[in-house]
Amino acid sequence: MLRSIRNLLKDDTGVTLIEYGLIAALIAVALAAILGTVGDNLNTLFTTVSTKV
Repeated sequence: MLRSIRNLLKDDTGVTLIEYGLIAALIAVALAAILGTVGDNLNTLFTTVSTKV
């Protein structure tokens, strides 16, 4: 029983998975912020073009 608890505490394979999950979440948040800004800029551009046409 004690040996299995020690093995469980030494096992770090789940830590790597959590790190990859956190990195993916950070990338997703950054992309959402960037695409939101680009979308607003494109909307303004198309509105300006359609007004002048």
